[in-house]
Amino acid sequence: MKFLDEAKVYIRSGDGGGGSVSFRREKFIEFGGPDGGDGGRGGDVWAEAVNGLNTLIDFRFQQHFKAQIGTHGMGRNRTGANGSDVTLKVPVGTQIFEEDSETMICDLTQEGQRFRLAAGGNGGFGNAHFKSATNQAPDWANPGLDGEEKTIWLRLKLIADAGLVGLPNAGKSTFLAAVTRARPKIANYPFTTLHPNLGVATVDGQEFVLADIPGLIEGAHEGVGIGDRFLGHVERTRVLLHLVSAQEEKVGKAYKTVKHELEAYGNDLTDKPEIVALSQIDVLDDAELKKKTRELARACGKTPFQISAVTGKGMTDLLRALRDIIVVGQPSEKPLKALKIRHRDIEGLDEDGKGIDEEQQG
Repeated sequence: MKFLDEAKVYIRSGDGGGGSVSFRREKFIEFGGPDGGDGGRGGDVWAEAVNGLNTLIDFRFQQHFKAQIGTHGMGRNRTGANGSDVTLKVPVGTQIFEEDSETMICDLTQEGQRFRLAAGGNGGFGNAHFKSATNQAPDWANPGLDGEEKTIWLRLKLIADAGLVGLPNAGKSTFLAAVTRARPKIANYPFTTLHPNLGVATVDGQEFVLADIPGLIEGAHEGVGIGDRFLGHVERTRVLLHLVSAQEEKVGKAYKTVKHELEAYGNDLTDKPEIVALSQIDVLDDAELKKKTRELARACGKTPFQISAVTGKGMTDLLRALRDIIVVGQPSEKPLKALKIRHRDIEGLDEDGKGIDEEQQG
């Protein structure tokens, strides 16, 4: 399955049904009066975060979503049926933006979370609604209100506990394959990884999710290579694992290159806890290993881990270090993303992630 993390979608909620103009006419009933029913409400457009999806590829094949219109009212005080809603099934971690691609509508970070993107139009009143003592035979009715239509952007940011960053061929995919059941493409040439990969690592009976993204090179924030757009998938992580290949001639420079790209990208990535590891150490002798470890330590200001995914050296200690940071950073509850939204547009949750009653939902 192809990976797609951004999609443009057109949505339209249903128009409300028109009210009916009708008068009761039955044999032997002298004064029938108005009996036109109200129109039905148009369907809403919802977005729902569901489990089992990790890409927006479905929206490449369908970009238009339209809810059903409400049925018109009918005589005998019959109200028209409400239009059916339409729901966009998106992966957990999807952000939805307005057409300008900057104004965020909602951020779906929990499975089952729903948000109303467009409300259906109200149905019009039938002529029975307007009858009164002074107006006993109204011969008009209201048309239904139009639904909402807009173009929106869906942007997926994968939810993981730890993110792998580094230059191409730093051993990120090899590391992911060694500690999880993920099977990313591994080859001896740059940019083997073209899209993010997720895997679940286990150490001492505890599990956490790792995200591997394509490598960064100098100038990635200016579009060099495949750019830095995939860094969005490590924005939600609690810790970054920065891998530097022992095969690099200047490991300190390699570290600073990636660090500069993280700073240029922004979004507080450089404020996250960082663990630095010298990977692929099985290709070095002891003297060269010590030399490059000291060089990398001077560049990053801390003692780097020494690991080899091939021999397994240092892997358990590194996983435990990641685990310790992740466990400390885990909140007791996962609150709903703090957005200024209307209660009626989100189903079953208030701004603190707690349940809301039916009156608030309505």
